[in-house]
Amino acid sequence: VQLVESGGGLVQAGGSLRLSCVASGDTFGIYVMGWYRQAQGKQRELVASITTGSAGITNYADSVKGRFTISIDNAKNAITLQMNSLKSEDTAVYYCNARKAVSGDWGQGTQVTVSS
Repeated sequence: VQLVESGGGLVQAGGSLRLSCVASGDTFGIYVMGWYRQAQGKQRELVASITTGSAGITNYADSVKGRFTISIDNAKNAITLQMNSLKSEDTAVYYCNARKAVSGDWGQGTQVTVSS
């Protein structure tokens, strides 16, 4: 599975950004897609995930609940992360992830920088 991300950039604290990720290739069997982030010197962490299909069950890190919203377009194999009320601590490289039962794939990452 190939994952292509877009939408990162520089924004002031309190602002908004929208990240998009499109999956292509052998997308059959993907059961969850999500966004992870890795700040400099820190481990990669889950930001938000959503199950594919009609259920669309979401999961969020506590640090982003109420500010970020993940959504999915199953027909396009695409997910979007709407990020509002951004804080300086949201600065990181954001990675798209797609998981199957026995494998997972990552996008190349997109930088999000929030200036205070």
